[in-house]
Amino acid sequence: MESFSADWLALREPADHAARSAALTAEIADRLRARPGRRAVDLAAGSGSNVRYLLPRLPGVAHWTLVDYDAALLAQAWRLVTPVARDAGVGFDVRQGDLRALGTLPLDGCGLVTASALLDLVSSDWLQAFAARCRAAGVDVLCTLSYDGRIVCAPADEGDEHVRGLVNQHQRTDKGFGPALGPDAAGAAASAFEAAGFTVHTAESDWVLDSTHAELQRQLLAGWAGAARELAPAEAARIDAWLARRLAHVDAGASGVRVGHVDLAATRR
Repeated sequence: MESFSADWLALREPADHAARSAALTAEIADRLRARPGRRAVDLAAGSGSNVRYLLPRLPGVAHWTLVDYDAALLAQAWRLVTPVARDAGVGFDVRQGDLRALGTLPLDGCGLVTASALLDLVSSDWLQAFAARCRAAGVDVLCTLSYDGRIVCAPADEGDEHVRGLVNQHQRTDKGFGPALGPDAAGAAASAFEAAGFTVHTAESDWVLDSTHAELQRQLLAGWAGAARELAPAEAARIDAWLARRLAHVDAGASGVRVGHVDLAATRR
């Protein structure tokens, strides 16, 4: 499965937290307030950023379980979540697990399943099975920050559309779950959960990056250029020239980037 470095997760965390839909989080909080003391499970938990965001905003959760394939990231999550959980008087544990084995995930008996920046990495088959598993477990679901294919850079450059198209093709390659949904994830998730009997609400949760996010912009642009080169190696010179122009805008403090994301809340009817 695709894994991400702790440094990258830390770099993107402020943008993630700023982008989140407060309305959908509040909707889930209201649901949990009617049934306090429930357990929640966070999938692909990484270093625990999603739980650290949600823990003070979902006081109805009594215990969090963080699941990830990467033991090193879970060790970091343990360190970072511990003071937040202690201050809130909430219990938590971390578990190493393979999300491809849906039947082994500890969903039964919990009230909520969450995930962040996950659905665009998974396949249609996995998503259908996940929705069915959540329905069988009787849980509500909050999946946030699914990339939806929108990239807008300012000032505009003649190469932006070309690179965006290659990036979106790359997003659909196998990330460990089969052919990834990539930009189609949010729409596919809404359809899958509705078909499984959930009420679904979605909201845009775009990253809006300016000069205060210069290093995040640099990392994003370099990553997009790398993905584009993988799919179109014969166009490497064109892609590198695009990257150089975009990085020059970042270095001049004149660059802005919007990256489209969608949050989804699926609640049992």
